[in-house]
Amino acid sequence: MKKLSQLSALLSALLFSVCIYAGDIEVAGAWSRATTPGQDAAMADMTITSKYAAKLVGVATPVAQTAELHSMTTENGMMKMRQVKEIELPAGKAVNLGSAGYHLMLIGLKTQLNAGDNVSLTLTLQVGKGKPVKLKTSAEVKPLTEVKAEPMQDEHMHMHHH
Repeated sequence: MKKLSQLSALLSALLFSVCIYAGDIEVAGAWSRATTPGQDAAMADMTITSKYAAKLVGVATPVAQTAELHSMTTENGMMKMRQVKEIELPAGKAVNLGSAGYHLMLIGLKTQLNAGDNVSLTLTLQVGKGKPVKLKTSAEVKPLTEVKAEPMQDEHMHMHHH
């Protein structure tokens, strides 16, 4: 009977994992703006909705040497941007990285991002205590004139290497 309980627990865990891969995490509206010649960093924004409480713990892209999770806050009237280890994704709540004070930074761009391109991104999410889940998505590159920059966004691009 004990072995049957263990087998049942194992099967339940496997089914839970399958559910995560079956579309319980949705990425919508992913975008970045076109870069200018010589620009070595860009930001990416998106909205992530997870059926289960989760954390965004990493991002990777073939178009940049590195990609990081960043927060943007205002302290004493000064805009502060910092790398963070994770971004909380409450169960069932859409989290827009731009309006939530978070964004993804693509650093050390290997090529210029041109309007109409799509930037391939691999997000790493931690759902519960299970193994991290990799989710592939892409961000549409919008023309410079179509996207209004957040205040201080350009300064962040140039002052990133702190």
